[in-house]
Amino acid sequence: MTETDTLPLIRLLVLGWGYSARHGVACLGRDVASLVTTAREAEKVARLRAEGLEVIDLAAPDADARLARAAAEATHVLASAGPSEAGDPFLARVADGLAAGATAETLRWIGYLSTVGVYGNTDGGFVDETTVPVPASERTRWRVATESAWADLGRRLGIPVGVLRLAGIYGPGRNAFVNLERGTARRIIKPGQMFNRIHVEDIGRAIAAAARTRLDGVLNVSDDEPAPPQLPIEFAARLMGIEPPPEIPFETAEFTPMARTFWGESKRVGNARLRGLVGDLVHPTFREGLASLWTSGTWRGSPLDQEDASPRFRR
Repeated sequence: MTETDTLPLIRLLVLGWGYSARHGVACLGRDVASLVTTAREAEKVARLRAEGLEVIDLAAPDADARLARAAAEATHVLASAGPSEAGDPFLARVADGLAAGATAETLRWIGYLSTVGVYGNTDGGFVDETTVPVPASERTRWRVATESAWADLGRRLGIPVGVLRLAGIYGPGRNAFVNLERGTARRIIKPGQMFNRIHVEDIGRAIAAAARTRLDGVLNVSDDEPAPPQLPIEFAARLMGIEPPPEIPFETAEFTPMARTFWGESKRVGNARLRGLVGDLVHPTFREGLASLWTSGTWRGSPLDQEDASPRFRR
């Protein structure tokens, strides 16, 4: 199937409303006949409801009943919440509802947003969807287990499950410009280090195409060009007309435990399957992505971008 082979109107359940999921819904556009999502914090519940979204308050007494009903009625489910040692925070809560939807032939597709971090460290070597994950941290081991749990559920129900492994996410409100403006950007130099990135607009296109085509299996959602981590910072600084922060040798840099794990992984992620699904990326490398953010004046992001971005980028 191709992205143009559209399905009947989608009744979508989004488990965890965040930066990437919101852009995926936006790219689906009028294909979405109804949308239900979730939130736990009272302020976010109120904000999303004020935006006109139907929100299941996960702290409410009727949350499980509403989740079960929404799962049974959905044609498409997008799970975007990070796992813990206990696994995915939603899978057990919606499994019976999804089974009911599959039995009624209502449920058509499940998508799970994961990370390319599951591949672990390859010392700059190439990985693609055929590469066996070798997770190097506790968090990425949780991710692999959760990917398998969703895939296993899909096999039991006879429903395709698309696992979208996202590279380093950037976009409005979440980018090198924000870090440079706030004085938090660090130009760490580690010879041979390679990272891939992906603009959130292209993440949205990937989610929409995966949902429309009922993608089954793994999809790397990554740009065309892996690059050393200091290059986007230097490029953004040139566009801003400022000096980049000083170089910091990796050996002397201070890291949180999570950041040190991240920096311990170097890989080049292949995206041929993604390009076969969506065609050329809107932002094929960090240069096009950052230049677009700068010239359009959208790099600071809207209040929605800042709210839905990861905590590191929230104002």
